[in-house]
Formats: sequence, structure tokens, C-alpha cells
Amino acid sequence: MKLNQFAIMPVTPEQERIEMEQIQMIHERDLALPPVPFFHQLLINSFPEARTLNSGEERIAGLMATPEQNALVYLRTHDTISQQVFFNLYLQLLGFSPERDFSLNEPLAITPTVNLPAFTSSELNNNDMLHGWYQLLVTHNTTGQTFLDDLTSRGYFLAMVNNATVKKPIIFNGKAQAVYDTTQLIREVVYVESAQDTDHDGQRDLLKVEITRPLESNSHPVPTLYTASPYNQGTNDEAGEALTHDVTIPLTEKPAVNNTVADTLPTNRVVPAPRKVAGLTQTAEETMGNSFDYSLNDYFLARGFAVAYASEIGTKDSDGLRTTGDVEETIAATAVIEWLDGKRTAFTNRTDNVEIKAWWSNHHIAMTGRSYLGTLATAAATTGVDGLKTVISEAAISSWYDYYRENGLVIAPGGFPGEDADVLAEETFSREKQPGDYHRIKAKWQNALNQMTLDQDRTTGNYNAFWDARNYRKDVANIKADMLLVHGLNDWNVKPKNVGKLWQAIRDLPIAKKLILHQGPHVYINNLRSVDFTDMVNLWLTHELYDVDNHAETILPNVLIQDNAHAETWRVQEDWLAPENPETTFHFSPDTLSEANDLQPVQLGFSDQLPTKIFHYYAKHWDQWQTALVDDSNAMLAGHRLIFKTAKRAEPLIIDGHPNVHVRVAVNQNIGLLSLQLIDYGRFKRLTTSPVTLAGQTMDLGYHFKKESLREFELTRLSNYQLISKAHINLQNRDGLTTTKTVSPNVFYDVDIQLQPTHYNLLPGHQLGLIIYATDMEMTVRGNQPLFYTVDLKATNLQVPHLRH
Repeated sequence: MKLNQFAIMPVTPEQERIEMEQIQMIHERDLALPPVPFFHQLLINSFPEARTLNSGEERIAGLMATPEQNALVYLRTHDTISQQVFFNLYLQLLGFSPERDFSLNEPLAITPTVNLPAFTSSELNNNDMLHGWYQLLVTHNTTGQTFLDDLTSRGYFLAMVNNATVKKPIIFNGKAQAVYDTTQLIREVVYVESAQDTDHDGQRDLLKVEITRPLESNSHPVPTLYTASPYNQGTNDEAGEALTHDVTIPLTEKPAVNNTVADTLPTNRVVPAPRKVAGLTQTAEETMGNSFDYSLNDYFLARGFAVAYASEIGTKDSDGLRTTGDVEETIAATAVIEWLDGKRTAFTNRTDNVEIKAWWSNHHIAMTGRSYLGTLATAAATTGVDGLKTVISEAAISSWYDYYRENGLVIAPGGFPGEDADVLAEETFSREKQPGDYHRIKAKWQNALNQMTLDQDRTTGNYNAFWDARNYRKDVANIKADMLLVHGLNDWNVKPKNVGKLWQAIRDLPIAKKLILHQGPHVYINNLRSVDFTDMVNLWLTHELYDVDNHAETILPNVLIQDNAHAETWRVQEDWLAPENPETTFHFSPDTLSEANDLQPVQLGFSDQLPTKIFHYYAKHWDQWQTALVDDSNAMLAGHRLIFKTAKRAEPLIIDGHPNVHVRVAVNQNIGLLSLQLIDYGRFKRLTTSPVTLAGQTMDLGYHFKKESLREFELTRLSNYQLISKAHINLQNRDGLTTTKTVSPNVFYDVDIQLQPTHYNLLPGHQLGLIIYATDMEMTVRGNQPLFYTVDLKATNLQVPHLRH
């Protein structure tokens, strides 16, 4: 177990004392007590569930001070507090078990695992213990929360929550504390009027927004965490499944063109006049029951933040049509920000035109969310909209082409062959869930959906005007909000290219920007034990939305990366994909990758076409196809891909960047595609592919409030390989994304292919491998055509960027 913490704010001893008094852990008079009574008081205050002295002392007696004495006996028989005793109790309060997790005789041996204070004396005075207790409060325990958050969940702040004289928010170690009453949260619904009419009914679209805010926001303004979620009002899974495209189709030749985005899409942005306001109120007419939520947002409700969820255009109880990522969705997302910032109108219902303002908002807004939710946050940021102070986007799309296409090919997001922009639009068009509303709009929706199917162009896979309109990276220069980007290095749904290219695009912008890369797929990480993600976000948001000068922009690492080779290990870097990273070039010979460049000319080939029975089997069992693809001893795929491996490494190689392959290839027809996978070979224990649940409903989000399960990646998965990166390209796009050229049969072409960006720790004893193949059963079209590819190994190489040794 390693409790990595990156959000602890260094403070002076005087500031420690002030903050300890502010949260009533000590009072000024306590500092005059002798050391043992002072320590006794700290211990009593650390059991808020005990309402009497006797009850508190019973809990103290449950701790061991030495191998022979419990803490209460020790306090009654000693007049000094030793470092050893202090640390023994410190660790037990964090949840560590004596003699199992640490030795009562040598508690300091656990130092590499947990944050421990440093003392200069073997016997502690009150100032020492005050400092030590402050460090205890900000240190993570074995259930993934700071000790102060643990105390909070047991009622520590209850008296302050109910005390109207307590000035809120309360900031401790630079972070907002849970002193807001979650038993009296206000839940209300408003309808924001957006500057668009996507369903062309002659009225501006109304957007349903569901708000949860603290009761205290009635007396002082609060910041808002805003999540735009097209899934919030439900999805049409069966309709989406019915619309999913067949991928068992042949690859076809496409016309040669010099610029695939030369044509522009027609625009029809007629915006009607705003509704006439018929009245003004501060009281919402509608509330809501259980709705979509995100536990990270829930965590901040107790800390004085409001939370707003908006479902976007074309969703249940809102107007408009779904458009999957274009400017209309961005306009809708920013409309809610503008209302929260006091610059746009919202109504209490959809018909009476009674305006309601966000009068409780302090006009400081952050956008949060994963996947589509984080995508809309990224889109909103690229407008430079006022009021949006920061974006915390997780697994977000920065260009929709990089989600559904790649290098001139139709490419599925991992696990969803046949999905496309139109399918996602249909799945999220939850207006269908209201038959009366859907009846009015059905014909318009079908026309719009048909047009989207045509414009997305699954025939060529080209980067065209449709996809150019869904590329947010073109507008990054407009970003004013500070950015916290989170992404999984093994996310084959929203592939790492999306965050990599965005990070490179914002690297030099005059904003604060941070990047966190984890080893998971398409998952949240706010409940991992090994990293203080929630604390990092708290430090960040307290700075961004409460204007607290807590130095979050310098305390938090610029780049934080979870190590793939060691459990619960996170590395700090100044940058990712740094252009100055050195590269190692590997050259090809049959079955082999080598740094030596003295190879003889050799050509190897492979057939893409599989026997019919095997093809249909693998088309339904992608996981088994992937295992067979990587296994060079698998007879079913022999002759259908080329595998090259280095010798077992003698020293580690930390890959950091875009691996690149230069390949000279010919194909026997006038069409062709190439796929690549970079592989870590060797039978070793590797991290679980997703976090495993360590304990259910263990992390408390507040007092008598919601809970979250504790999870972690564990180094327990014994496997023969690990996928590092991959790439795909249509050979007609060999000279660039927006240019298509003809392919002449059996003519060799030089093709440069950039793999997905990564950070990977390749350990000694492991082998680096590269697989060259064509059809990807999970991601490309599957025509099973009689295509035969020949690779000129002498003219082929692999460049691997890495950190300096």
C-alpha cells in the first residue's frame, strides 16, 4: 500500500495553529496544558462520534501506545509523549494495524508508505504535537481519504454545520471543508433559453437544468460545478443498436483528391428573438427526484459548491435536436454557463415565461465530467466564455474525427464496432421518451438524422467538413479557463490521441494547465486509494472558484502519470510528449527488432483474408482475436500478420510520446489499410486492466451523505503481453489526412504512421514487439478481402521516444 499525496499545501507553524483553532481541534487555552493532557485532548477530539468523556476514553483505550500498554493506560501512567508513541497512535488512527502493517517498536519504518511529520526531539512538546496533528489531519488513511475527511464523515463538523455564526466556507490546508448541511440541499429545475433554434420551430431552444445547491446559498453566493450530460435524461439503447452500422463490409477505393475539406456544410443558423419575459421570481417551480450524478460533484456539495446538470439540446424536457459534437452543442453548453454568470435568461417552466436568475451564484463556474461530458466541457472552454474559470475534463474527445475515424479509415471506439455520430445522436435523443413531444418532432428528427448519416461519410472515412466542424482543437487559442485534463493510457474508447493533441495545443497558452494520466481504460479515478485525486481537485477548485491563494497552480504537478510496472506508484513530470525527448530507432529483420542497422534486404508478406469460418468466429470474439494476433505461436493467424520482437531488455525503457513507424509496403490491389500494435512481451504480473474494488461503500462524501467504493489497480494479473499503443491508416491517405491518392497494385509506398501517444515503463526482461497487420476485428471494417501485403524490412523502422536515462 502506498498513499501518494500531491495536494498537501505547505504552511507555517503559525498558520497550522490558526487553522487548528479555526476547526476547533484545539483552543488557545489548550496550548498551556502539560504535554500528556494536551495529547489526551487531541485524541478525544478525534472521536467525534463519542459524546461523553467516558465514551471517548473507551476509544482511546482501543489503541496501542506501546507493545505492552494501550493508549489510555499510557496516558494515565506517563508525563511525556515520545515520538514512538505519537507515531504508533498516528498510524492506528489512519487505519494501519499494529504488527500487521507496522511494528509498534519501529513505526517509522512505514515512512515510504505514508506522510509522516518530522520531529527534532525524541520527546514531544505541545508545538510538536500540534504540528504532528495538523499533518495527521491532511494525511490519507487506508480507506482513501484524509483523516480530516474521515472525521467529517463521523460528525466532526456537525456543530459548525448547524451554527449560523460560523463563517463559511472553512478552508483547511487550502481546501474547502464539509461544513454545509447536506440534509437540507435545495433541488430545483430551470429552463435556460439558448441562442439557437435547432429544431426550427421558430422559438429559441429551452434547456432543462437540474440544480442541487446548499441551503446556505440562500444567504451567500456559492460557486457551481456544471456537468453537461446528454445521457442525463435517459438513452434509447435499442434504437441506437438498430441504427448501428454493419462493419462486415469491404474496403473500397475512394477518389483521389487534394483537399478532403474543400466543401463546406450548409448552415441554417436563424436565431429567433428571445421570449418576452412575463415576470421575475427567485423561486423555482419544479424540483426533481433522483437523477444522474457524479460522486466527485457530490463530494463538493458538502463543501459549499452548487452542482448543475444540463442534458443538452434534443433531450427529454429540452428543445432542439441532437447534433453530436458540433457548434450547436457547444452553444447549448455555454448557454448554461452564461445563465450561471448572470448573462442569460432562464424560466421557471416551459410556457409561462417567468424568469428566474441564478441569484445564488458567485459567477465562478467549473465544468466536470468524463467522456461525452468532458468533451462538452472542452468544447465550452474553446469559446472563451466568461464565468468558466476551469475545466476538469476526463477521457474527453478533443476532435470527433479522432473518435470515429483515423487516417482516412472508419474506426470504431473500442468495444463499439459500427457506432458513429448518427448512432450516438439517436441513442441520446431522449425527446423520444416523451411520445407527445416526439410526435411533433419526429419527421424533423428523421430528416436531420438522415443528413448526419450522409455527412459523416462512412464510405470514404475522410476528414471532411462534417468532422472539421467537430474539431475543438482549432479553437484552443480562445481558451481562458484553466485546464485539468485526466485520461487513461489504456483508453481505447476515447483514445489517448485526444488528450495528447489537446495537451500539445494548450502547452504554451497563458493559462494554468495540469495533466493526469492513469493506467485504466475509460474510467473515473476519484475513488482510487493510491492517489489523492479528490484532494487535488479540492485544492484546484478552492483556488479557482473561491479565489483562495493556496498556490494550487504550483503545488500540483504539471504532469502526473501512474506507473504501469509498479503498483500504486505515480510519477511527476514537467511535460508529456515533450519534443526534446530522445528517440531510439529499431530496425527490422525477420521476426526481429534491433537497434543495429546492418540488415540485409528482405521482403515479408502476409494475407489479410482469413478462412471463412475463422473470420466469422473472430468477428464475434474480438478478445480471442486479440490474444491470437499477439501470440506468434497461434496457427490460426499464421501468415496473416507480421510480428517482430527485440531481445529481452537489459535495462528499463520509459517510452514517452508518439512511437512512429516508417514502413515501405505494397499491396496486390488498388486498396489497402495497415494496422499496428506496439506490445510489451513477457510473462509477468501486470496491473489489472481496471481498478478492482477493495471495499464497498467505504469512502464517505460527507456526514450521513453518500458513499463511494474504494478501488485500486493491483499488480496481480499474470499475462504474456500488454498492449502499449496502436494505429491504423488507409494507404490512400499515406501523404496526409486531408489528401487521398491512388494505390497501384504491387507498387511499394513509403508510409509514416504515428501510433497513439503513450507513457510506458518497459522493464528489464521484457521484449518490445511490433505487429503489422491489416483488418482490426474490433475497430476497422472487416471485408475479409483477398489482399496480400508485402513489407520491405530494409526500408522499415520504428522510432520510440523515451525519457532520458
